[in-house]
Amino acid sequence: MNKTRYELNKELAQMLKGGVIMDVTTPEQAKIAEEAGACAVMALERIPADIRAAGGVSRMSDPKMIKEIQNAVSIPVMAKCRIGHFVEAQILEAIEIDYIDESEVLSVADDVYHIDKTKFKVPFVCGARDISEALRRISEGAAMIRTKGEPGTGDIVQAVRHIRMINRSILSIASMKEDELFEEAKKLCVPYDLLLYVHNNRKLPVVNFAAGGVATPADAALMMQLGAEGVFVGSGIFKSNDPAKRAKAIVNAVTNYNNSSILAQVSEDLGGAMVGINEQEIQLIMSERGI
Repeated sequence: MNKTRYELNKELAQMLKGGVIMDVTTPEQAKIAEEAGACAVMALERIPADIRAAGGVSRMSDPKMIKEIQNAVSIPVMAKCRIGHFVEAQILEAIEIDYIDESEVLSVADDVYHIDKTKFKVPFVCGARDISEALRRISEGAAMIRTKGEPGTGDIVQAVRHIRMINRSILSIASMKEDELFEEAKKLCVPYDLLLYVHNNRKLPVVNFAAGGVATPADAALMMQLGAEGVFVGSGIFKSNDPAKRAKAIVNAVTNYNNSSILAQVSEDLGGAMVGINEQEIQLIMSERGI
């Protein structure tokens, strides 16, 4: 993939800024997401809460199911592959998926290497807990970064922790002198040119979304106010009592994240949120996969 292709992929990801990307498992759910105003959907056989509950090995979804979702909606469709599993990524590219998420939600295929995303035409999304993970994924060709809040829990605490860590690091890097940047690049194990970009621009080179634990309009607005440029919602919508209403409310919350009056209005009468799992109760920490 040449530089022009990568720049185009980054621009494609930028087009999703300010939007909500929703996990869906059926064409019907995809239509609900589209009607609610989602900017894209993530097609997968099981939402993260069900993947966590089922245990075992979790793999790429059936291409037939993904294609059914592609045919059901006009908005972009994403799909997940396992970390390091470049053949799953090749299959997803072959069925003309719009974005590939190399995801810690699925089981890890390669515990040493991530996919070389520069060999693909399709844009990749990757998770990151901190600035070093984010810049390493970008150096591999990721066109979008998202936080790695613990999937399938409905607990926002890790996503908050990750976005704050990244923001804190960006401010620290922006204040460094040039000779300090070389040392910091070695310490973080990231390319100097990416660190220099952060230093000069006070932001990541690609769009940065929030993901993991978003279950309410308030959660979504919180992440936007903390600096996220959009939100992924996994189990929070279709594990709630009224998915269609909650989906619309979360989209409105992301659009109006600084307007507390609108946030109060869209938070009313949504029915029960997903039950969720407290961070302290988690047996399997998915966010630690693929650093």
